[in-house]
Amino acid sequence: MEYVSTRGGTRAVHFEGALFSGYAPDGGLFMPQRIPSLDRSTLQRWSSLSYPELVKELCSLFVPAELVPRNALNELIDRAFSRFRHKNVVHLSRLKDGLNVLELWHGVTYAFKDLSLSCTGQFLQYFLEKKQKHVNILVGTSGDTGSSAIESVRGQKNVDIFVLLPKGFCTQIQELQMTTVIEDNVHVFAAHGNSDEIDEPIKELFADVDFAGKYNLMSLNSVNWSRIMVQIAHYFYAYFQCTPSLDTTQLPMVEIVVPTGGGGNITAGCIAQKMGLPVRLITVVNSNDIIHRTVQHGDFSVAESVKATLASAMDIQEPYNMERILWLLSGSDSHLIKTLMEQFNISKRLKLPEDLHRKLSETLGSCSASDQDIVGAMQRCWEENQYLLCPHSAVAAHYHYSQPHSIPRCCLAPASAAKFQDALLRAGLVPQIPAAITALTAMETRSTPLERGQDWAQVLRGRIEAVAQQWEARTGKTTSSRKLKECDFQDLSPAIKHFEDKNPFV
Repeated sequence: MEYVSTRGGTRAVHFEGALFSGYAPDGGLFMPQRIPSLDRSTLQRWSSLSYPELVKELCSLFVPAELVPRNALNELIDRAFSRFRHKNVVHLSRLKDGLNVLELWHGVTYAFKDLSLSCTGQFLQYFLEKKQKHVNILVGTSGDTGSSAIESVRGQKNVDIFVLLPKGFCTQIQELQMTTVIEDNVHVFAAHGNSDEIDEPIKELFADVDFAGKYNLMSLNSVNWSRIMVQIAHYFYAYFQCTPSLDTTQLPMVEIVVPTGGGGNITAGCIAQKMGLPVRLITVVNSNDIIHRTVQHGDFSVAESVKATLASAMDIQEPYNMERILWLLSGSDSHLIKTLMEQFNISKRLKLPEDLHRKLSETLGSCSASDQDIVGAMQRCWEENQYLLCPHSAVAAHYHYSQPHSIPRCCLAPASAAKFQDALLRAGLVPQIPAAITALTAMETRSTPLERGQDWAQVLRGRIEAVAQQWEARTGKTTSSRKLKECDFQDLSPAIKHFEDKNPFV
């Protein structure tokens, strides 16, 4: 199994290369050169598997055994899920009116990113330990990305993570989930600026190719193939939980409704569908509706401004993983995708070719929801079930309540309602706060302030250099990217174009 760029301008890499690369050097995104096809007997065999077992089966199709032996892969995934609160890792709640909610938020930070990032952290450590090398992860966040990324690598000896949060722009819970992690390899910076302003020093460091290469900088945003790969399991598990039987002449269909921001999760659904899973996919968005307009009208164009909504993690303009979906539907036509994405990058407007739009609309249904719709879905779900939805899950529930269904339907729930107390209060509902979140307020915190007027990039450089020197002194090894290449890491410091991921539901 090799991975190629959606834009076709770089050589194929194996899983290790894709894991450490993020963006491909030509600006594209890595995708498997071949999508495995599953037959009916495999689906029937998998239908009784647990969620972790499904993750193992799926990852084994994309990670060759000669790279990671199957027993080692199984151990890494077991370790990744060992801290999840629910015994099944994920849980399906069957509610009134046919509303099935797949809770993907039982990880440490109560957000679905914990599922893919916990596995990605284990994969990183596996290769770094084999090569006895070190990487520095640099993350900008407005909340959930930072905490999930921290939890995925906390305490790991070959990884240091540097997280910038915009002071006052995160919720108290989100900030505490980062600042209360007291580990030698976790470095949190509380910047007195907004999310756009914290992007600038991160971009500056990655743009310094010599510095990024010397200190092995990498990002954990959702361009990373590893995160997409793990998320494919959501769809198989949802399908097997919701389908009445696999013994019919034709395998039954299940509709899966996916709250969508940057498009990583819905990309995983498209891959599952391509593998032969009989699912109908619905991508649901808030008032920032570029994906909805693309599905309905072929209009992949940025709006004049981002609208602030209750489902704040989906308040984005450029869902970069759409490039992966378009590549899949174009028959892996990298020349076409390169042309389209270069056009979009210049003008921020793109009209899909008619044939490609037709294939997209056949693959995905779509819906957008206003804040009023979100509040209404949260209220109705509580009134009928005494069940609290986060505002992002409520976007999916709004689709369910407004659209009749003749086949089983499953709504993916990306976060716990406990993380969005303001939205609950807006809906007139009473937040239910878990003890683990309440306890955060009494815990020790640690962060480095970044004041206005300081050179934030220089502060980061200094900390990264100091940490690298400490690692070299402790281990007697170098952090040089030249040494990494001698150990056959592929493209560890590629031409990364996006250096943060503010959106926990992508």
